Amino acid sequence: MSEFDLIVRGGTVVIADAVRRADVGVADGKIVAIEPSLAAVAHEVIDATGLHVFPGVIDSHVHFNEPGRAHWEGFATGSSALAVGGGTTFFDMPLNASPPTLDGVSFDLKLAAAVASSHTDFAFWGGLTPGNLDQLDELAQRGVIGFKAFMCASGIEDFPRADDATLREGMKRAAQLKRLVAVHAESDALTRRLAEERVARGQTTVRDFLDSRPIEAELDAIRRALDLAGETGCALHVVHVSCGEGVGLIADARRRGVDVTCETCPHYLVLTETDMEQLGALAKCAPPLRSASAQAELWRRLIAGEVATVGSDHSPSPPELKRGDNFFQVWGGIAGVQHTLPLMLTEGHAQRGLDLPAIARLLAGNVAVRFNLSPRKGAITVGADADLALVDLQREHEIKVQDLWQRHRLSPYAGRMVRGQTRTTILRGRKIFHDGRIGSPPMGRLLTPEAHTL
Repeated sequence: MSEFDLIVRGGTVVIADAVRRADVGVADGKIVAIEPSLAAVAHEVIDATGLHVFPGVIDSHVHFNEPGRAHWEGFATGSSALAVGGGTTFFDMPLNASPPTLDGVSFDLKLAAAVASSHTDFAFWGGLTPGNLDQLDELAQRGVIGFKAFMCASGIEDFPRADDATLREGMKRAAQLKRLVAVHAESDALTRRLAEERVARGQTTVRDFLDSRPIEAELDAIRRALDLAGETGCALHVVHVSCGEGVGLIADARRRGVDVTCETCPHYLVLTETDMEQLGALAKCAPPLRSASAQAELWRRLIAGEVATVGSDHSPSPPELKRGDNFFQVWGGIAGVQHTLPLMLTEGHAQRGLDLPAIARLLAGNVAVRFNLSPRKGAITVGADADLALVDLQREHEIKVQDLWQRHRLSPYAGRMVRGQTRTTILRGRKIFHDGRIGSPPMGRLLTPEAHTL
């Protein structure tokens, strides 16, 4: 009789393109067996009867803001919130940390902070700005998952936008280094002009902010990024696409042979511009929330398979930065790392019929494949890391601020009813969240991509 370190017994397992009842056997942090009934002994057995077993969520877009701004979030609190929501891996963005991740020294500072306090595995984005093109090599040598560039002002002074010349040169070098480039795609010229016009007239309401960042600003930047990616041969990932039209441009480019994928976020799938007008700064983000009709088109294209990944774009701040009469000046960022999975289970599966394997691909499998972490991560398959989320799909609950594990208890989802609650989260065969408690000590490890192939 075989012996395992852990058996997750009796759960409904979401694997590849199927959902079936199975036992999952784990040894040395890896999945070593998936069988209808494992006749084996184990050091630990978790009864998953009545629960669904998902691959752990890989959130490829978070701002945990270390080093330098742990009072905004931090790896300890951010990774805890992720784990409570069924997450086992995050990719931290280079900006909002101080210093931003623009060279080897700043990478090393971030790595030391994450190793000391992260409860989940992690990878780091490096920055792509006008001042650090010469540092892309050292960032790649340290293992960044890719390079992030802003095509408009980032809101952070020490992370300037990449103009087209910078983006072209950065993409060329990224292609040589076999790393993806991710872009925040909004036209700087258009958003800056529209914002300056409104502020000059004293028009600084939520509605004025929405009008200053129209869909066309996003589409213009996506078109330019696609052209540059095609020209340079760089693999491109367009983050937080807010509208179906943007997804359509990217899907068309893929059909023409451009190596491009895109991400959207739960807030674009769940909230609309009406919610932003009602909630104010809690729901401020860029690109901003869109109309109900734009959201419907985004859902249509996501269900059609044209969106590769869904990430939270968790971008928190202290409460005082969310206050003020000038909506252009309050901090723009939505905090939601804890609720990506339940929101997708509620809005995608329960409301729109998106099947469970598709949700697992959007939140884990596709992320691992696109960022070259597969087959280590992203799927429940023999040989992969035993990263699992045990979820009660029948459990309906209200999102309450007192239940948030992030540093600041601010959420635009507060008061919303969701279906699907994580009972246990397992990282490399060890429980990091169970029975309402986070496991300790922190056990997160740095993940680096395998060789990238176009």
